[in-house]
Amino acid sequence: MSAEGAWGVAQLSDTPRSVSVAPAVRNATRAAAAGPEHVTEATAYDAILLASFGGPEGQDDVIPFLRNVTRGRGIPEERLEEVAHHYRAFGGVSPINGQNRELKAALEAELARRGIDLPVLWGNRNWTPYLRDALVEANERGFSKLIAIGTSAYSSYSSCRQYREDYAQALADTGLEAVMQIDKVRQFFDHPGFVQPFIEGVRRALDSLAAQGIPPEQTHVLFSTHSIPSSDAAKSGPAARGFGEGGAYAAQHRAVAEVVMAATGALDASPRDAHGTPSAEHGTPLSPPRVGWDLVFQSRSGPPSMPWLEPDVNDAIRELAGRGFRAVVIVPLGFVSDHMEVKWDLDTEAMETAQSLGVLAIRVPTPGVHAAYVSGLVDLVLERRDGVPVADRPSLTGLGPWYDVCRSGCCENVRLGFKPAVAGLQP
Repeated sequence: MSAEGAWGVAQLSDTPRSVSVAPAVRNATRAAAAGPEHVTEATAYDAILLASFGGPEGQDDVIPFLRNVTRGRGIPEERLEEVAHHYRAFGGVSPINGQNRELKAALEAELARRGIDLPVLWGNRNWTPYLRDALVEANERGFSKLIAIGTSAYSSYSSCRQYREDYAQALADTGLEAVMQIDKVRQFFDHPGFVQPFIEGVRRALDSLAAQGIPPEQTHVLFSTHSIPSSDAAKSGPAARGFGEGGAYAAQHRAVAEVVMAATGALDASPRDAHGTPSAEHGTPLSPPRVGWDLVFQSRSGPPSMPWLEPDVNDAIRELAGRGFRAVVIVPLGFVSDHMEVKWDLDTEAMETAQSLGVLAIRVPTPGVHAAYVSGLVDLVLERRDGVPVADRPSLTGLGPWYDVCRSGCCENVRLGFKPAVAGLQP
């Protein structure tokens, strides 16, 4: 059988090997194979695939792990050693695997509480247990229709398309293309379950600062997310929607930040610029500020010659200190759990920057295994299992609910080009 025929077998039939027609979406279930924006036909999934980045669990794992992450990019060993010290400062153990074990257990408990019989399999992109291990386990247990949850909420190459490419690669590595189907839940940046923990965290932080006598006008909220190359950001989300500079990636973060600020009652009602900072428009005077906010970035890893999204969180803290702000609330809005880039880049470096400038900083928790987040992930699976109509799907911004099936060309990496990917229209 040809490779194209194998893709068709795996996607268009609930009993594989019955047809060999190339569908629009590789290795999709029948309901998703034609590539609708939202799948509103019920699908009987066999299991949930929890997919994450992975991380080292000991000093001897650090360099091999970093080689996995950077494979094919020509990163010299000395650069890997520079990054390795972040992990070595924590005994070579990234917290991400432990957090994924907790999340898997929490999902299983929530599914059991609701009486839903869906096993949860866990696989990583860059460290054990690998995605291919999870697919082998699925096949051994007789599961052929999986619904994937990636531990990343937003749209970009590294947070969405690369996961989809890795699903396709794992299918190829295991030889399961002809017998296994993988759909994915929509990007959940504006799902209430993901956003609620941030709302609660910002509210608590602002209350704490107020109790310490710091007035709102001397406090600023910094919503932090992973910086990515500007070229990747521009390609995030469907080009036809015209998100402009920063693409869907930046637009999604800004929209969620505004929801969080509004929900805490701290949102400045003034007109705001693209960064969420108050600005006058058409001569309209600014209203008295309450609590301002900005979207900032962290964890840049590219060469200085390549433009990445800015400003860096540390630069933002320095700028605010120079303007007389006494406190900052740092919100890790781009992260689902306290993995290494939260523990090092925010809890270590950003906190040290704030302390050196005499600025009081509070870092808000990530969703982790917050009850609303865990429940929301199960709800996202049920959207696809039950074919929930779009009008009944919760989303807190005007950008959602996001697509079940990623659009053609979405989240391209302009340096690497398009690789085979599942759960989206080709390429």
